[in-house]
Amino acid sequence: AAFLDPLGNAAHTALSFDLVGEDVLITGAGPIGIMATAIARHVGARHVVVTDVNDYRLDLARTLGATAAINTREESLPGILRKLGLTEGFDVGLEMSGHAEAIRLLLPSMRNGGSLALLGISSGSIEVDWNTIIFRGLNLKGIYGREIFETWYKVAAMLESGLKVDAVLTHSFPASDYEKAFEVMRTGQSGKVILDWNADACSGTTQPRG
Repeated sequence: AAFLDPLGNAAHTALSFDLVGEDVLITGAGPIGIMATAIARHVGARHVVVTDVNDYRLDLARTLGATAAINTREESLPGILRKLGLTEGFDVGLEMSGHAEAIRLLLPSMRNGGSLALLGISSGSIEVDWNTIIFRGLNLKGIYGREIFETWYKVAAMLESGLKVDAVLTHSFPASDYEKAFEVMRTGQSGKVILDWNADACSGTTQPRG
């Protein structure tokens, strides 16, 4: 149940466009971005590249099936495009971060006629290179929440057919340890952190990954 809200967001975003055989770029390796990685691979994307600046979460993205997970402070997207032989760019982009720098890197990495689904929410205004969007003929779609009830039907079908997202859950705490849970979240060294309202007698635990 703790997965349904973020997994619904991930599914709504990732399934906005046909991903079968496509090359996908996901900007932002938070829990929703990592879940979107697993969904993209599950439904048949060819390459799934994830970007972030948090190595812990990039490692989680690799666990969930990312072809490449790159720290943009250390590696460049053009370099990854060359390495994968994607001379025209990515077919589909999923923007999950809401960060201006991620969007700045995303737009020129798309092929002509590529499609972008945008879920990440910014804390302020972001300057956008409209010329790149116009001259590359990019398709943009804003995503908000889930589609009731269509998203839940799709999520259930994917889980029944083998979609695995358990590795995104890295920490579980009794509800009474909420301060410790938020402390772990603030470090950035976590995936999805949940509060267990039925385990107040237990101490916080880190779930095994994989």
